[in-house]
Amino acid sequence: MDEVAEKLAAYRSDPARLRAYLGSLDSLKSSDLKKYYKVVTDFDFINAKINHSDFDVQSLIEDYDLINDLQLLNNLEQIKTLKLIQRALRLSAQILVKDKKQLAGQLWGRMQHFVIPEIKIMLQQTKQQQVSPWLRPLTSNLSSPGGSLLLTLTGHSGGVTAVALTLDGKQVISGSSDKTIKLWSLQTGECERTFKGHDGSVKAVALTLDGKRVISGSSDKTIKLWNLQTGECERTFKSHDGSVTAVAGECKPTSESHGDYVTAVALTLDGKRVISGSSDKTLKLWNLQTGENELTFKGHDGSVTAVALTPDGKQVISASDDNTLKLWNLETGKDELTFEGYGNCVTAVVLTSDGKQMISGWGKTLKLWNLERDFQNKIPFLQTLVLGFNWVIGTMFKCNSQTRENRRTFHGHSSRVNVVALTPDDKQVISGSPDKTLKLWNLETGKCEHTFEGHSGWINAVALTPDGKQVISASSDKTLKLWDLETEDNEYTFEGHSSSVNAVAFTPDGKYVISASSDKTLKLWNLETGKDECTFKGHSDLVNAVALTLNGKQAISASSDKTLKLWNLQTGKDERTFEGHSSWVNAVALTPDGKYVISASDDNTLKLWNLQTGEDERTFEGHRNWVTTVALMADSKQVISASDNNTLKLWNLETGEDERAFHVHSNSVTALALTPDSKQVISASWDTLKLWNLETGKDECTFEGHRNWVTALTLTPDGKRVISASHDNTLKLWNLETRKEIATFTGEAPFPCCAVAPDGVTIVAGDSSGRVHFFRLENVE
Repeated sequence: MDEVAEKLAAYRSDPARLRAYLGSLDSLKSSDLKKYYKVVTDFDFINAKINHSDFDVQSLIEDYDLINDLQLLNNLEQIKTLKLIQRALRLSAQILVKDKKQLAGQLWGRMQHFVIPEIKIMLQQTKQQQVSPWLRPLTSNLSSPGGSLLLTLTGHSGGVTAVALTLDGKQVISGSSDKTIKLWSLQTGECERTFKGHDGSVKAVALTLDGKRVISGSSDKTIKLWNLQTGECERTFKSHDGSVTAVAGECKPTSESHGDYVTAVALTLDGKRVISGSSDKTLKLWNLQTGENELTFKGHDGSVTAVALTPDGKQVISASDDNTLKLWNLETGKDELTFEGYGNCVTAVVLTSDGKQMISGWGKTLKLWNLERDFQNKIPFLQTLVLGFNWVIGTMFKCNSQTRENRRTFHGHSSRVNVVALTPDDKQVISGSPDKTLKLWNLETGKCEHTFEGHSGWINAVALTPDGKQVISASSDKTLKLWDLETEDNEYTFEGHSSSVNAVAFTPDGKYVISASSDKTLKLWNLETGKDECTFKGHSDLVNAVALTLNGKQAISASSDKTLKLWNLQTGKDERTFEGHSSWVNAVALTPDGKYVISASDDNTLKLWNLQTGEDERTFEGHRNWVTTVALMADSKQVISASDNNTLKLWNLETGEDERAFHVHSNSVTALALTPDSKQVISASWDTLKLWNLETGKDECTFEGHRNWVTALTLTPDGKRVISASHDNTLKLWNLETRKEIATFTGEAPFPCCAVAPDGVTIVAGDSSGRVHFFRLENVE
């Protein structure tokens, strides 16, 4: 037992001394730096403080702020170690606030790749101190504290569509498709207030110049003015014929409205008016004090996707899916200039602080424009930044020879650019895309300086902190993420698929795992090394399911391309393709003799295939909706299937007859797992699992704890425990005898699948970001 553990043990019976010890670091660092360093790298101290009733995660994180005292530590390696531990705790803060038992799993998932001795020792301490069952990551499977990600904010129940920072940069406001607006603390990651009132998705948010109110635009065709202090809606503006997608300026409520979605909002420089853009093809100028619609700007032939004010506040630029940008006079409402020549929707626009240049997002590209124009000749084009293409799109504008020399092509995003934002010094631009990444570009050189990866959904909005050192991204994966633009060198790179992992399966010897993905491939993983040894290509659409033959030499995959394929795991070749379903194939199961495979499909049927001949020997018809999953009974004489119409069916494999139906859930049944004796089945649906007696058809138990769809189930070989994977980003371990949840691991993306190895303790799960996670189940009998 080390010194820290001894003191904690000695003080446990004296609450006052224990509290004083846990809260004494500020005085300790001024008297004994060596001891301070030892304490804050000790897991016993970290665990004790985080679990003490007088302290919390944030107070522990603040203990490491003492390293900002330049006189504190002269050893740069020690400073680096403390920063890594602090950032790991900050990345996990939202999870630990809800479940302190996950401390060990979070530290292992973020830090085990570091070779720093103190971190290695700390992780070994975590392993030794755990007495309850837990899922120990076998590889680093979460964002590393050495990377650019600083914080993840979770709480919205829908995609995050808009974001704005408060003036001091300490809070962030987000809008979501869940119809709410949230105010977050960037220090703690906690949601401080939720604003409810819109009847549709919130598409845009902007802060008033005094920082006291926020303006939101929605697909309910309204703009709302909210008080940040009270959370009250002070006024509603109705006047567009479409949803409001962008806003700019200040405005006070009126009875008129857009006729369609409000897509963008922006405030005028005097803070008295707000400009909104809408999918009704117009912009509107509102007076925030009177609530009146002062001007309507008409001229676009498509939805307005973004708006930006010129620095002098006299003009506004709008982007549209009619493939143009327009420059408008705010006093007259006239269209002074149109930027044409795009071959696709213009999705974003931002101006440099001097108003001389403009960056717009189009398709997979960014374009940089010169606004120091000759109105007589209409020559605004400076140069083009093309992301993802190896050619430059021409424009309908005349370009002088100097401009032509400045043209440049950039390779980057693999999907359209949704949003752009400039750093305060106008030297860099950040772009976000449905390809799930943000990119940082140098405007002078045109180079991509960094790619930020970690979201599992589209990037819909970005905002920079006032100091320009951090950026916040909003995503369809329901999260916001805070990134450090001054990235460090030791960012951990995850190997994996480029899209969601939908299914995983172990080879019979438990040494390999095969994964199936929405990127249309399968991968073979070595469990000992955690490396991807082979990629199988051949499907033309998502791969939804996979199963291994008994000899472990072949795999059968099911795909949205309506086929199944038989793969040779040694050669990587596609040996046979099974065609017959008329829609997506969602699940597969092999008969124990390895001669047949059963498939479940969106065409509402199951099919029995002969693996030797490839023939469809029997079709099972009876479900009234798509079949989501399937499992074979131990005697191989019956098969049980689940459907989107909330039912299970028990089929006779020889006759194809439907022998029994179970109406089991109030939502679609998404996963099944049979007990080894086939007397019970566990089914998963929205946020629950149910245990059914197959002989009586009775619901014996309901397991509750997940907060979103449960997408996969797997039983340990002894039939005593079940592991569930969910879209709430968690894996949960349940005891079937006590019928209680005994362990949870929270990841950074939804888990569509999971599987357990023959040893009963090695677990693999795939997430929607493309990562494959490996775990060992510790402290179970």
